[in-house]
Amino acid sequence: MTTMTTMTTMTKPIVPTPYSSCADHGSIERLAVTVWSQPGDLALAIAQRIAELIRQRQSEGRRCVLGLATGSTPIGIYAELIRMHRENGLSFSNVTTFNLDEYWPMGPSGPQSYRLFMQEQLFDHVNIDSAQTHVPDGTVLAVDAAASCAQYEAKIRTAGGIDLQLLGVGRTGHIGFNEPGSPRASRTRLIVLDRITRSDSASDFFGEEQVPIRALTMGIGTILESKQLILMALGEAKAPIIRRVVEGAISDQIPATFLQDHPCVEVHLDRPAAAHLQRERTPWVSQSVEWTPGMIRQAVVWLSGHTKKAILKLTIEDYNENHLQDLVAREGSAHDINLSVFRDLQETITGWPGGKPRDRKQAGDIDRPRDAIFPKRVLIFSPHPDDDVISMGGTLIRLSDQGHEVHIAYQTSGSIAVSDEEARRFLDFVRDYSASFDSMENDRSAKRMIEVLQSTKPSDPDAPEIQRLKSIIRREEAKSAARVCGVSGERLHFLDLPFYETGRVRKKPITDVDIDRVVKLLRELQPHQVYAAGDLSDPHGTHRCCLAAVSAAIDRVRGDGWCAKSPIETLLYRGAWQEWGIEAIDIAVPLSPDEVSRKRRAIFRHQSQKDRPLFPGADDREFWQRAEARNRATAATYDALGLAEYEAIEAFVVWNGLNI
Repeated sequence: MTTMTTMTTMTKPIVPTPYSSCADHGSIERLAVTVWSQPGDLALAIAQRIAELIRQRQSEGRRCVLGLATGSTPIGIYAELIRMHRENGLSFSNVTTFNLDEYWPMGPSGPQSYRLFMQEQLFDHVNIDSAQTHVPDGTVLAVDAAASCAQYEAKIRTAGGIDLQLLGVGRTGHIGFNEPGSPRASRTRLIVLDRITRSDSASDFFGEEQVPIRALTMGIGTILESKQLILMALGEAKAPIIRRVVEGAISDQIPATFLQDHPCVEVHLDRPAAAHLQRERTPWVSQSVEWTPGMIRQAVVWLSGHTKKAILKLTIEDYNENHLQDLVAREGSAHDINLSVFRDLQETITGWPGGKPRDRKQAGDIDRPRDAIFPKRVLIFSPHPDDDVISMGGTLIRLSDQGHEVHIAYQTSGSIAVSDEEARRFLDFVRDYSASFDSMENDRSAKRMIEVLQSTKPSDPDAPEIQRLKSIIRREEAKSAARVCGVSGERLHFLDLPFYETGRVRKKPITDVDIDRVVKLLRELQPHQVYAAGDLSDPHGTHRCCLAAVSAAIDRVRGDGWCAKSPIETLLYRGAWQEWGIEAIDIAVPLSPDEVSRKRRAIFRHQSQKDRPLFPGADDREFWQRAEARNRATAATYDALGLAEYEAIEAFVVWNGLNI
């Protein structure tokens, strides 16, 4: 996301460079795919394409007809278009838009309305004629829905058809709201949402039970009539379905595969979304690769899992029979490859994540190059008030117990993840407690807030006083969890980044105000080591925004004297939503059974998120269950590779700004 500031001078065009394109792979992919190292580059590239099309139509004296999508993926594109309008004079006066879909029933001012989304994310910020912006009518009566949809189709035809249609893809493979089973020839219509789609939408509605059962959507046939199609996907959660859409056969059970029939369609992904494609997973199968140390590790880890053999048991036949002849020919010996990768992985394992003091070296210990400063000042960034203990609670405990000066920065309040019922429970306590001391003011305040809760629906934005109450609940839970980990209250920093504080699921873009708060803390603490969340699959994109703020802040302080003298070591953790693959791990911190238990106790202190959190995402398990399962799975994989057997392992990647 970029800060939207008004400028009067023209800026030099930026040409984003893709990580890999359709020319880099073999014939297995059925669609033209471009993979981008950074989501911002993807957004900029697509926005530039749209801007070029708008200007081309202007030069021809014609209107540009765009098909638009909603959700978190296109927000960056819309932000870039707004920037181009403000900085480069891009005019939308000749633009007509048609959105893919809308929930039904849904008023245009409803918090989850796609009409409201488009107003907030694009239309209100550019010079587009509101009469030329079209979204399916979510207020139409059921008996009139078919006629309304036919009128929508007629408007598209009258406009001359859609020049360029943006598309996202759901976990079921739906495009628009065309769920599995939708026929290729389907037109704009009222449909019933799939259970998985409703589950994925639950975070926008504060619970699955609040999600509308039906929606209005362009049909697949309508979409395929567009002159150009661009399908976009970001994040690890989309990787499994992207593989089926790009590499699989056409099937009405995966509606997005119908795009393979279109003559002009492109797929744009970030690297996490592309992770399951053959070009990323096993690129050596279909193309020549550069055998870097990282690629060799990836290949050997894959081969070990594929053959179900420990690394040191792999033979030259295993390599030759599984598309890795070039690697063995280059290195000359399977044994040498095995031993090199085994030692490489062995050296990732450390019980001293902050570095080992020089006087603690013992015979047989693996020497790690992180000991120049001990103890260290460590700063852990937690997007929500519980991400620290969920994702790296065991490491946090280790760092504290080993004497490092550990600070935790909670980037957002996490207030929207507290249910109204949980807030009511605290208000009842305040009211009853106040009554026992005859504290009339507290009693009146509690009663007033209870009335506010009773008068609002779960999907309504929180009133400011309720938002504040929920923030306090999460703040106190964070303090309690930190105490379990050995971190005192004076080392906790509640940043309350403004982008989050909307009282709604939908957030504002990251701006300089957010980044400045992170910069201020970095300069105040001058940390030697920083941890940040690298799992970008949380339901409403907060992790992605928080990582962007940390990245921008570190870039700003890099030239400071203290930072230049002792550069910050930045590590990324995962755990709440995804885990790092073994091939990517730089540091693996083993946990004992006691540390796993202590980590669980810290997670349990977040009572408002226990049992049934408001935003569980696609995983039905509680956060502590997910974290333990993933930590144990990482340990089990290390064991299967032939390394030491541990109860659990937390994994980290050294961040260079490009490896997520």
